[in-house]
Amino acid sequence: MSLDTIHARFDGRLVILGFGSIGQGVLPLILRHIQMPKERITIVTAEPRGREVAAEYGIAFQETAATRDNYRALLTPLLGRGDFLLNVSVDVSSVALIELCRELGCLYLDTVVEPWGGLYTDPTLTPSQRSNYALRESVLALPPGGPTAVLTHGANPGLVSHFVKQALLDIARDTGKPVTAPAAADRAGWAALAQSLGVKVVHIAERDTQVSNQPKRPGEFVNTWSVDGFVGEGNQPAELGWGSHEKTLPEDGRRHGFGCDAAIYLLRPGAGTRVRTWTPLEGPFHGFLVTHNEAISIADYYTVKNGDGSVAYRPTCHYAYHPCDAAVLSVHELAGKNWEMQPETRLMVDEIVTGMDELGVLLMGHAKGAYWYGSRLTIEEARRVAPHNNATSLQVTAAVLAGVIWAIENPERGPVEADSLDHTRILEICAPYLGDVVGAYSDWTPLQDREKLFPENVDRTDPWQFQNFRVV
Repeated sequence: MSLDTIHARFDGRLVILGFGSIGQGVLPLILRHIQMPKERITIVTAEPRGREVAAEYGIAFQETAATRDNYRALLTPLLGRGDFLLNVSVDVSSVALIELCRELGCLYLDTVVEPWGGLYTDPTLTPSQRSNYALRESVLALPPGGPTAVLTHGANPGLVSHFVKQALLDIARDTGKPVTAPAAADRAGWAALAQSLGVKVVHIAERDTQVSNQPKRPGEFVNTWSVDGFVGEGNQPAELGWGSHEKTLPEDGRRHGFGCDAAIYLLRPGAGTRVRTWTPLEGPFHGFLVTHNEAISIADYYTVKNGDGSVAYRPTCHYAYHPCDAAVLSVHELAGKNWEMQPETRLMVDEIVTGMDELGVLLMGHAKGAYWYGSRLTIEEARRVAPHNNATSLQVTAAVLAGVIWAIENPERGPVEADSLDHTRILEICAPYLGDVVGAYSDWTPLQDREKLFPENVDRTDPWQFQNFRVV
């Protein structure tokens, strides 16, 4: 596929709700790869940011915040049967928007299951009630069928679920167990494949090395993607899919007591929890265990159950994220203020001078030890192939584009998560925007070089226990 390939034709209207870094970055990709009149696109956003980008492409721009009180009156005149709502906003309920789209007969995609504003930091709610697990259960409770609503389809969650499928096929090939890829939505087939390979742990292992020519200032939160999004999820409890091989629940670990029971949460924020992980270029590093939908959906999707309903197999799955160095300093400052947001924020785009985002999945515990599969995208390559993006945002916007195209091609699938989509089709669309897509094996384990200077509480009988990954 090339940068000029037209992947779909769309005759309906498209509303882009929210126009931060992802909205601005995905607009030129939509105009490049989906044949539709730009006069049928409307941007609805709560703030003036991005107005000049909309004007550059001649797109209607409406500066109105969608709220619990006005979202129906705001969006209903803009949407009808066969139209598309692309939700890249914050603080607007995904469930409410999906229900509206179902009533109106229009397609839908988001990059995260959002609640109405305030839930992430509401002290009257329990950590379980503020979790991504609970938010995911709320969308899974929606009735099946109807217009397609693609749930949580950015880079992660989203793209990484397709990386997992390709990584499983690679490991099967390289361990002498070649298989025919299960059908896209063959949940049992994919789970059986992961079980047969002995995959115990899946990390979303990401290292962002992008550097700005403007150092972070005191009182400023700097990031390469949504500051509000990162701070919001960083304040939620750390969450992880909980594998069947795990021996002991962490002392601060809790089960939710409802839903699929594929995940646990910790009684501490994700931005205050670190884990050991590995990527090919960075090598070993400490990442934040920030809650993400894919940690739960992947663990759930790859669950194998016995006849009595008990779990026979499930991998542990979680995010292990080292953001750009300026964002690490921002998180450190945020934590020092007891998670009170800095008065200033800055999104790094044009001022980035070097670096890349190394984003992939690290599958561990199989016959070859560990296998990382993913995207190495430099800022130089991102700027070459797409305007209004940095390396981090382009990995997201390419996946948003692919999800929109998949929905157009499959318009009556109801609510659907990334794990059930055709990974080959998604990766085909994304490929021109991911830089180098590579797979790399490693003999790394979280026990490597441990206990040289101090004793540690590790389990040497099984390197893949969560207690070995966690930094305490």
